[in-house]
Amino acid sequence: MNWKKHLLTVSAGFAVLLAGLTQASAATNWELHHPRRAEVVGRAAHQSRDINEERREGDLTGPQARRLHAEDHAIVRQEQRFARAHDGRITRPEQRLLNGEENAVGRHIPE
Repeated sequence: MNWKKHLLTVSAGFAVLLAGLTQASAATNWELHHPRRAEVVGRAAHQSRDINEERREGDLTGPQARRLHAEDHAIVRQEQRFARAHDGRITRPEQRLLNGEENAVGRHIPE
């Protein structure tokens, strides 16, 4: 296959993939911005920035920062599992659980 045909095939595949992603994300836009989900995910993003900042300042070692990022990422994955189980939202008790886990990670981030 010459490079022009290969480029055309790759471009067509990418266009189909992009169209599917756009359609899927439009269907779940409200779910992604549910207030409880947004609060939990926003906290995780904020803590991730704090971890990066403390790593740059030398208050955290590389392995410490990676461990904290992994814990934060696990919390976000757990939030996503909860949301899949409840039509795109999380319950108040799940939010409390996730916030408690975020608090535990936050206590390991130096100020």
